[in-house]
Amino acid sequence: MLWGFVLNLTVGDGLALLRSNTLYQTVGVTSTELGLQLQAERARSSVAVTTRDLTEDLGKQRALTDKSVTGFRRATAEAGDAIGGELRGPLDTLNRELDRLAAIRADIDTGLSSRLTGLNEYNRVLDALFRLYDHLVSVPDLAIFQQASSLQTMGNAREVIAREQALISGALIDHQLTAPEAAAFTEYAATRKFMHARGQAALDAELRRPYEQVFASSIFRDFTLMEARIVTTGAPPLDAPTWNATIGQVMTQLDRLGVSSSEEVARRAADAATGTLIRIGVAGGLGLVAVLASIVISVRFGRRLSAELAGLRSSALELSEKRLPHIVERLRRGEEVDVQKEAKPLKVSGSAEITDVARAFGSVQSTAVQAAVGQAALRRGVGQVFLNLARRKQGLLHRQLALLDGMQRRTHDPDRLEELFRLDHLTTRMRRHAESLIILSGAAPGRAWRKPVPVLDIVRAAVAEVEDYTRVAVETMPGSAIDGDVAADLTHLVAELVENATIYSPPNAMVQVRGDLVSNGYAIEVEDRGLGLSEAEYAGFNGLLADPPEFDLADSDRLGLFVVARLAERHGIRVLLRRSPFGGTTAIVLVPRTLVNSQPALPAADQDEPAAPAGRTPSTRTLPSRTRKKALAVVSGGTHAGLPTRIRQASLAPQLQAKPPPEPERKPERSPDEVRDLFSAFQRGTQRAQEEANEEGEA
Repeated sequence: MLWGFVLNLTVGDGLALLRSNTLYQTVGVTSTELGLQLQAERARSSVAVTTRDLTEDLGKQRALTDKSVTGFRRATAEAGDAIGGELRGPLDTLNRELDRLAAIRADIDTGLSSRLTGLNEYNRVLDALFRLYDHLVSVPDLAIFQQASSLQTMGNAREVIAREQALISGALIDHQLTAPEAAAFTEYAATRKFMHARGQAALDAELRRPYEQVFASSIFRDFTLMEARIVTTGAPPLDAPTWNATIGQVMTQLDRLGVSSSEEVARRAADAATGTLIRIGVAGGLGLVAVLASIVISVRFGRRLSAELAGLRSSALELSEKRLPHIVERLRRGEEVDVQKEAKPLKVSGSAEITDVARAFGSVQSTAVQAAVGQAALRRGVGQVFLNLARRKQGLLHRQLALLDGMQRRTHDPDRLEELFRLDHLTTRMRRHAESLIILSGAAPGRAWRKPVPVLDIVRAAVAEVEDYTRVAVETMPGSAIDGDVAADLTHLVAELVENATIYSPPNAMVQVRGDLVSNGYAIEVEDRGLGLSEAEYAGFNGLLADPPEFDLADSDRLGLFVVARLAERHGIRVLLRRSPFGGTTAIVLVPRTLVNSQPALPAADQDEPAAPAGRTPSTRTLPSRTRKKALAVVSGGTHAGLPTRIRQASLAPQLQAKPPPEPERKPERSPDEVRDLFSAFQRGTQRAQEEANEEGEA
């Protein structure tokens, strides 16, 4: 790339020199001829304005000027692409000024222009021409540019002498100079001296010597003396023939010298362009060889480096996509990880830089594994703290429940018995929260049964562990049972969903719980009448339930959801949340077929409870006997001492309800002693059922 850049610059210089030569041979030569004809027409026009006589000589000069204009414009067309953008502007300006020649001549012919005004109009055209000359001098060679610029200055000085000659030519007719004309001549003389001094000083010896000879000649000295006399007196010279002859010879010598000097500069430019192109060929050839050699070396080095980088990339991808995720997954499962064994260095060979990068990756790997192990150890420590606290709390709660059992057995007062029931309900909820901590720590709560437990008992027990259980309606469910080792966790799972439904639904709305035996297992639905969630929130929660992540201590607001996800993952249960047709949320729990056992049909809470089937064992704390009535689905009806009263067939359609039998005769109200004996008998029956359930649970 560098070789191409340098070659482009060098070729550009050579082409610029060739382009300058082309411009000189076309635009330069014809514009010089155009300048001479304009100067001659200006001098004759000055005489015509003074004499008011349009001579044949003036007409011939105008024809020569028009011919020069045509030749100049033809040459600009031939120059073509050699005319760059920097030259296009001055060229357009000159063409516009040349178009004004007809108007300038008309003003002179009709006498509308004075002598000085007419001269200034021609001066304006010639100024545009000399600005074009300035832009023609644009060669990249600095020495040639300086000489060409100096010659341009000398040419400008020659134009000033021509302006002096044109002004005096008219003044010689009437032998006077007006004050503005005398001032203009004084300005011309000062400008001419400055330009000659400036241009001569910048020329080299070869180009300056001819000008020094002209300036030292007697003719030029005579001219300067007459010029100074006109400036001093403010009047034209008395000897008109001498003035015309002297200034004519000076301009002829300067014209001849200008042509020869311009040709010399053009020759130098052409030689410089040729030499530059020769150097370009030599340098370009050698540079091309060097470039080809560097390409070969770069390709070989690039292939080697590419192979080394490919090996490094493969090792880094294996580290980031396989080894580290595998280590993190093992730590998540609770396995022990040896940092020294797992953080093996990357096997990469190659240059020193590649091996340094590989060592840096190895250091990053070791640090990442150590951090992951430390985080896993911290999480296990936190989980162990949760587990220890939860176990202690669970033990205390079991002791509290045992005390409540004893107090209930010894209590015969209905009001106190109701308070004990409420305390028992709060203790049951506290036990569920303690079990949640055990589940989140990765351990099992410890409750299990030897025999299957009916689904209805599991659902009722789950409802009994919810604070707002009176708003939960349990519908009729097919007679099925769940394996005993899953029953406690399923109870906990359903309780979390039911509690969530009661919390996020209006306080006066019922929560419906129903179940049905399906082809893939047993489905339990918990439906609320709340506001529901957005589709994105449902998708996020269902993703968490399907693939539970590691529990985040900072996300305690979703603790119940994490518990449900952990329990579902443990037993292969699927939990899905979706929008309810009523606007709330429906939670669907699908228990796999392998965990379901067929059982006789079980009634809902608003129906009479049938006798326990043969072989059925009441569940301990899954459905506590003292809260069994409270777990039944609540329908409209009064309560006695805070206990819900069941109404037969309340959930059936009117067409299915049996006609009530004739109202029996009202029996006399029981005495206080009879009531006490009734509650004592109820308490003793509850105690016996509790003891039997405890024995089977321990078995």
